[in-house]
Amino acid sequence: MTAIVPPPSRHDCDVLVIGSGAAGLSAAVTAAWHGQKVIVVEKDPVFGGATAWSGGWMWVPRNPLAQRAGICEERSQVRTYLEHELGERFDATMIDAFLDAAPRMVSFFERHTALQFADGNAIADIHGNTPGAGTGGRSVIAAPYDGRQVGNLLKRLRKTMRETSFVGMPIMAGSDLGAFLTLTRSWRSLLHVGKRFSRHLLDLALHGRALQLVNGVALVARLAKSAQDLGVLLWESAPARSLIKEDGRVTGAVIDTARGPLTIHARKAVVLAAGGFANDIERRKALFPRTPTGHEHLALPPLGANGDGLRLGESVGGQVADDLYSPVAWAPVSRVAHKDGTIGHFPHIIERGKPGIIGVLADGKRFVNEADGYYDYVSAMVTKAPGERVESWLICSHAFQRRYGLGMSRPFPLPVRPFINSGYLKTADTLEALAVTCGIDPQGLSDTVAEYNRHARNGDDPLFGRGSTLYNRKQGDALHGPNPCVAPIEQGPFYAVKVEPGCFGTFAGLRTNEHAQVLDTQRQPIAGLYAVGTDMASIMGGYYPAGGINLGPAATFGYIAGRHIAEVKDYE
Repeated sequence: MTAIVPPPSRHDCDVLVIGSGAAGLSAAVTAAWHGQKVIVVEKDPVFGGATAWSGGWMWVPRNPLAQRAGICEERSQVRTYLEHELGERFDATMIDAFLDAAPRMVSFFERHTALQFADGNAIADIHGNTPGAGTGGRSVIAAPYDGRQVGNLLKRLRKTMRETSFVGMPIMAGSDLGAFLTLTRSWRSLLHVGKRFSRHLLDLALHGRALQLVNGVALVARLAKSAQDLGVLLWESAPARSLIKEDGRVTGAVIDTARGPLTIHARKAVVLAAGGFANDIERRKALFPRTPTGHEHLALPPLGANGDGLRLGESVGGQVADDLYSPVAWAPVSRVAHKDGTIGHFPHIIERGKPGIIGVLADGKRFVNEADGYYDYVSAMVTKAPGERVESWLICSHAFQRRYGLGMSRPFPLPVRPFINSGYLKTADTLEALAVTCGIDPQGLSDTVAEYNRHARNGDDPLFGRGSTLYNRKQGDALHGPNPCVAPIEQGPFYAVKVEPGCFGTFAGLRTNEHAQVLDTQRQPIAGLYAVGTDMASIMGGYYPAGGINLGPAATFGYIAGRHIAEVKDYE
């Protein structure tokens, strides 16, 4: 009889990475390319973390794609923008490390891995009136990827977020999204959408999932394929339960697996990249404003992003930064009741800047420039919402909903009635009746819309200056004039959707130095321990100066950590 050999209780490597989003995979790929033996462990049964559910944009000033397009900025201009945006929370050491390494990160992945990029050269920084603000060329995104190129790894990757896809098909920001929004106004757009959707239906029939990978899914797929090609071991369903610290140095971790606990000895380093604490109710309760029970929040990241990395770091002496301007990367979110009984979270990113919609509080008054950033919208809502409940309503006409959609309800030709029947959308023939249905002050809403319309007929918004910045106008409708962000709300029936505070992730992570090493209470590095992504305190100090300021630093400090662990001093 053949003896049954028990599974090994110990495994050795040079670098153990805990988490498989952009930050963790960036660190893993960089370290592996520089000769390190790397293991990535992921608690969920699929790789990708919150990155896979994101738009995938990375803020990378002075990146190679921009420079090849002739957009050549001085480093000082970007630094000036951040100095003004971050104020007293501007950390010169961390910002300089990011600005130095970010363009090199893009160049490294372009030259040595499967991660290729598309440019965001037309995307402006959010606050265009701040000195040093960029008018374009500071953003990149992973280039679309054919899922067939990932091979057997594809089934181990997280799919696109249900609420932001169309029948499982992800839509890429930029010209792809533009085509979907204008398919009834352009034959070229209609042809594009027809080709995309036809291919998607074929992929669903043959493979059971989308194979036209874009946005965050493309970023994860390209990084995971690069890791696999470099011999990185990728283990899913393998949560890290504890770190091992010997003689003042972190030397590994205990991992739960289907075959029992496993000790992984990491000769050089452990990298925490577990995705922050967006779903850690207790830490939300302690750190988030106006969140007394921890449940008054609609987090967008997967449930696995619940603070594991922070707790692991704290267990060996790491400290979570609690002095940021905001502990959370706000996003306006609505609750979606799916037919299967589950509740989804929809991020309101696209429609707020389009002409003919406003956001109001319970008093019926506007409170923010709706075309500004998603972080700005929620930050203002948290500050200004009256009473105990923090919520607002997006208000529009039937014509607006049919052209642009409203939240989960898609534009024509898709039906709107199911969302009315489910209660997701509120509707009424008059604004006063709509207000009563929503619990909004009727007179307040009526007065607000009348005042807004008086100026909107001429394309003006003197109250908040909507459409006054390049970022605003990019969020609007280029085919609408004179202001792409402003139009009156006049003809009923009218629609409303409730918006609550949510987030793309958290800012309050472990304190680190410019090499991504976790710091102890004396601000000294804990030997052998690194943190990247949202397990690392945001270098932006809790501010949100541009789209992609989560993923840009995540990928960059993953790259920085991988190089530092491998003891690489010169850039390739």
